[in-house]
Amino acid sequence: MIIDIKVIPQAKKNLIKQENDVFKVYLTAPAVDGKANKALIEVLSEHFGVKKSAILIKKGLKTRSKTLFISGL
Repeated sequence: MIIDIKVIPQAKKNLIKQENDVFKVYLTAPAVDGKANKALIEVLSEHFGVKKSAILIKKGLKTRSKTLFISGL
């Protein structure tokens, strides 16, 4: 499954909202040294019930708009 994500780092709490075809993911982690990407994978693995290794960031490692591939859904 391929999904489009918009990340909002340094939010008050971790939260996932779906708006149309895009997921907005609010993360408490800052966008420094890959901390937000790591937190994103952890939050999405819990949300979708898959292992962290099943989530791959295909595009957008250094931007807020990302395309992810989630296997096992």
